Amino acid sequence: MESQPVYFFTATILKWLHLLESDKYKNIIIDSMSYLVSKNKCRVFGFVIMPNHLHMLWQMCGSHKKENVQRDFLKFTGQMMLMDLKANDPKACEPFFVNLRDRKYQLWKRKSLSVEMFGREVMEQKLDYIHNNPVQGKWMLVNNLIDYKYSSVRFYEQDNTTDFHFLSHYMEYYES
Repeated sequence: MESQPVYFFTATILKWLHLLESDKYKNIIIDSMSYLVSKNKCRVFGFVIMPNHLHMLWQMCGSHKKENVQRDFLKFTGQMMLMDLKANDPKACEPFFVNLRDRKYQLWKRKSLSVEMFGREVMEQKLDYIHNNPVQGKWMLVNNLIDYKYSSVRFYEQDNTTDFHFLSHYMEYYES
């Protein structure tokens, strides 16, 4: 079977709320990425988790469909964060109450961005964008992008494979 494409994926918290400021919720996302990779559903080449959104470069494996893996990722992470909110801070659930036919609460905005990457240069541009996100514009979460923990930047800049063992180098895509 021919290799599946790599996608630049962006998911945003409903109403752009800063739910992902909590490391606890960032770790739910990290654990979910790790799980999906361990089950050979996808490969992750880069990511950053920001206060109200995340970016990822990923590729589905085998016959796994992007829409299904994406749906499962967002559903699982949303449910885990919502369970924690309900248990530890019920009032914080209020902005996420939507009372729709198929759900009472919604943490992720619908219609996440998923754009196919065409060529190594475009993938490198997106990876640079992802890694520089925490030190850009209004965010300025750290002074040095290497200091931002919830990003794949150290994997590339410092050859650090211990923080996020599930990552694959983007050049593996071009070598396979």
